[in-house]
Amino acid sequence: MEKITDQLIVFATTYGLKIVGAILILILGRFFAGVARKIVRKIAKRSNLDDAIVSFLSSLVFFLVIIFAVIAALAKFGMQTASFVAVLGAASFAVGFALQGSLANFAAGVMILIYRPFKIGDLIEAAGVMGTVQDIHLFNTILATLDNVKVIVPNGKVYGDVIKNITGYDTRRVDLVFGIGYSSSIQKAYDVIRNILKEDARILPEPETQIAVSELADSSVNFVVRPWVKKEDYWDVKFDLTRQVKEAFDSQGIEIPFPQHVVHMANEGEN
Repeated sequence: MEKITDQLIVFATTYGLKIVGAILILILGRFFAGVARKIVRKIAKRSNLDDAIVSFLSSLVFFLVIIFAVIAALAKFGMQTASFVAVLGAASFAVGFALQGSLANFAAGVMILIYRPFKIGDLIEAAGVMGTVQDIHLFNTILATLDNVKVIVPNGKVYGDVIKNITGYDTRRVDLVFGIGYSSSIQKAYDVIRNILKEDARILPEPETQIAVSELADSSVNFVVRPWVKKEDYWDVKFDLTRQVKEAFDSQGIEIPFPQHVVHMANEGEN
């Protein structure tokens, strides 16, 4: 018992203050980590950053302060912090190499959240998929296709490819093509189309609507019609104009041709 008591006294004398110091360092480190997290959140929110970015940055700062406090606490016991940092770095490198695909998606997710090429609710085409953005995570982006299929796309593919933000601007141009027969009047068809467009209040006055003969095709004379509308009116205007032009052409006797071939048969005598 005397030997054990002596050993405990020696241990308490040698390491007691170090243990108390290490505990204090960890407590202070935890306190300052929480303070740093709150400060980062306030600064990020004042900068109008996305909530996902705010959460990511505040958590990152919190864990960095905690790691620094742990390293400082270990240094109180005489541990070589340089060696510890080297081991930690090697371990991080090994884990990073094994998870390089996930880390690439993570990095792409951070870039998406920072630069915001699209937001929730936008209709986009990315990584070969078209859909409405439902949610943006650090590792993937969730889309709902036009027929309401849920598609989860890795952020690495989204940010590493061309991104088409279809609803990124307030206005869109509707591109339509109408064909008339060669025997029909071009001017009459032009006037019919122009009158239909003038009566539709959804069509914007600026930029000016384009109506022009674009092609003398095999079976028809083709018009291009390009009105500008608000993005939320795009599909309704496209469908309504297609129907209205067809009905107006029918009522005005303007022919809408269909593809046809003329076949010349040789006489049997000539054969």
